[in-house]
Amino acid sequence: MMKLRELIMRNRSYRRFIEEFRIDRKTLLDLVELTRYAASGRNAQPLKYKLCYEPEVNEKVFEHLAWASYLTDWPGPEKGKRPSAYILVLLDREIAEHCFCDDGIAMQNILLGAVDKGLGGCILRAVHKPALRELFQIPERYDIMDVVALGKPAEVIQIEEVGPDGDTSYYRDEDDVHHVPKRKLADLVID
Repeated sequence: MMKLRELIMRNRSYRRFIEEFRIDRKTLLDLVELTRYAASGRNAQPLKYKLCYEPEVNEKVFEHLAWASYLTDWPGPEKGKRPSAYILVLLDREIAEHCFCDDGIAMQNILLGAVDKGLGGCILRAVHKPALRELFQIPERYDIMDVVALGKPAEVIQIEEVGPDGDTSYYRDEDDVHHVPKRKLADLVID
C-alpha cells in the first residue's frame, strides 16, 4: 500500500494507455466502492455510476469525448493507446438538484484507488452528453457530470515548477514526455 503523498504524486491526468490491458467489472466496482466513503454535501450521496469496460462499448464512448485542450494538434489517443474502461459519473436529481463538489471528491477517490492498483486515469468534462445519454438510454432524472477514463498508463508525465511567465499550460516535448507545470507552495499560501 502506497503512502498518501506518493499516491497523490503518481495520480496524474493520463491520456494514453496500454489499451489491450483489460479492466474488469470487479476492479471498477472496487473503485466505485471508494466513493461511498467520500464526503458529500449534506451527506446526500446523489452520485451514481455507469461502468464501461467492454472494448466495443469503450469505442462508442470514446467517440463522444474531447481530450487535452492545450494540445490543439492532438485529437486524443490513437487506437491501441485508448482507455480500457470508463466510469460515467451521474447526478441523480431525484436525490439532489446539485452535487456541489461531490463529483470532484468522488473522482479523486476513484483515481487514487486506480493508482494504488497500478492504473491511471483522466477526468473528462468535455463530453458530448446528449450522445452518451442516447447511447446508454440514461433516464432524464440523471445528469451526466463527468467521465473518468481508466487504464494502464502508457506515457511519462513530468511535474515541473511554473516558470517566471506564470504559464500553467501542459505540453509534450520532442520525446513525447508530457510536462505539467505546478505552482510553488509559496505561491499558494497568502500570509
